[in-house]
Amino acid sequence: MSADTHAPSGVSPLPRWMPFEWWVALRFLSEGRVQTMFIIGGVAIGVGVIVFMSALLSGLQANFVKRVLTGQAHIQLLPPKETARALRGDDPSRVEGSIVQPPLQRLKSIDQWQSVAAQIRTWPEVSVVSPAANGSALVVRGSASRSITVLGVEPELYFRIVPMPEKMVHGSARINISDILIGTELASDLGVSVGDKLRITSANGSANTLTISGIFDLGNKGANSRTTLMALRSAQSLLGLTGGVSALDVTVHDVYGAETIAHRITALTGVEADSWIKTNEQFFTAISAQTTANTAIRVFVGLSVAFGIASVLVVSVVQKSREIGILRAMGITREQVLRIFLLQGGLLGLGGALAGSVLGSAGLYVWQQAQRNPDGTVMFAVSFEPMMFAMALLLATATGLLASFAPALRAARLDPVSAIRG
Repeated sequence: MSADTHAPSGVSPLPRWMPFEWWVALRFLSEGRVQTMFIIGGVAIGVGVIVFMSALLSGLQANFVKRVLTGQAHIQLLPPKETARALRGDDPSRVEGSIVQPPLQRLKSIDQWQSVAAQIRTWPEVSVVSPAANGSALVVRGSASRSITVLGVEPELYFRIVPMPEKMVHGSARINISDILIGTELASDLGVSVGDKLRITSANGSANTLTISGIFDLGNKGANSRTTLMALRSAQSLLGLTGGVSALDVTVHDVYGAETIAHRITALTGVEADSWIKTNEQFFTAISAQTTANTAIRVFVGLSVAFGIASVLVVSVVQKSREIGILRAMGITREQVLRIFLLQGGLLGLGGALAGSVLGSAGLYVWQQAQRNPDGTVMFAVSFEPMMFAMALLLATATGLLASFAPALRAARLDPVSAIRG
């Protein structure tokens, strides 16, 4: 009797379409239903935790990064700072007793900024390059005055970096040569509204009178009390940067690759480039710590799943040693016995992963419905990425196969005579 075409005596016949190893593996699992259900339940809980935590932390990180980067560029190019050097003259030793005072940093333009911007725009990693002129000034309204930060931009480019139309609470985000946008706190301090005029005076004595076309809310009280936006040409004239810009704001497609791109910009152009990762170092460290914690959770859950599957299969080898001996005596090879137990481990991992994916998805849905903002909107978006579920299925199945290797090897090495005698 061939083991590949017939079942052992006293059991249901083997379907012709099913390989022998699959039939035996499924039969062993069905005979130990309680053990099988427990281990699938354990794997399901583990995979559910991985799916839930991975999606939750990914959504949380994406929300944090979005909130941080909606108010700033990914990379900012700045003119080099002025430095002072001691004059050595003919006698190098004269520098030892000299006192070098750091110079005041004057507002100046990036050298040949048009060619630098044109060069960077050609890079496939770069999304937007927006020129800006910024500096300090004084705004006067009657007897009230406030120190402000002037930011001159080209709205068609800058609004692709910072979506100012979405942040407007009064008026519109229109910026013409005679318009200015101000924050809610500054508007309250000066007692002004849309349509009123403000006189802006810079440190070099230049002055201009502009009309308030809109009032915005950046979500930060300090920023709302000092930040103002105007047309690039208006800011250049006010700050004495005729034809120049004090910064180039850059956004990239991969926000986490901003630091690498910033180093590349500096190396190729010689312009100082600061990425959001560098300027928000503590925030990025917190994001990295969350990623490390998520990875640690996956590792420990994966280990618990692996030990659970391995322990069940070890018990199965002991319980099924007599059946394994009979199969070996009938002509089953050691390789077939090895495949039988590997299949059991893979099926346990796959079954648990399928149930765990459903469990994790249900948990995410319930969490999104329960945790909402006071206005009823979702606290932050959690995406159900197909790749994440595919990876969970693949990893759980692979874990099951690896965990079953030692028990399968032990089963394959059983001596048929000793196994039958018990």
